[in-house]
Amino acid sequence: MTEPAQAINDNASTTSETTGLRSSVGKVLDLADRLPNGFIVLFLRLGIAGIFFRSGQTKVDGFTITDSTIFLFEEEYKVPFLPPELAAYMATVAEHVFPVLLVIGLASRLSAGALLGMTLVIQIFVYPNLWPDHALWAGALLFIIARGPGPLALDHLIARKFKS
Repeated sequence: MTEPAQAINDNASTTSETTGLRSSVGKVLDLADRLPNGFIVLFLRLGIAGIFFRSGQTKVDGFTITDSTIFLFEEEYKVPFLPPELAAYMATVAEHVFPVLLVIGLASRLSAGALLGMTLVIQIFVYPNLWPDHALWAGALLFIIARGPGPLALDHLIARKFKS
């Protein structure tokens, strides 16, 4: 094959590979576009609830807040404006109640707002260097606040009941 003919053949081969790649990428993007928001927000609710609930579980032994939790709030967390013991109880209750509400989709926007407030306190006063984690949490919580919990939530069923 002559050199110009080879170059044309190589270009045709490259063009068909590029077209095939564009087609494959297009199919994947089309599939992603068809994911329902309700499915996405359900995973956001479950994921963020898991983070906070597991944190709450580290603070208790049965139904009792551990001495080590109080110690952490006194010596490490040092949340301003609140006595350490009160902050420990408030955080522990919040980390158990609001995630459960998020999972079942009841008072979802309120729960997400409360957890966003906790995230901001943690970011500003406790662990400012963990901003990448906190940004991810805040993003999930802001999506829930802005778009609601989706159709797989008690909030959605309640809203439908009152609209009819």
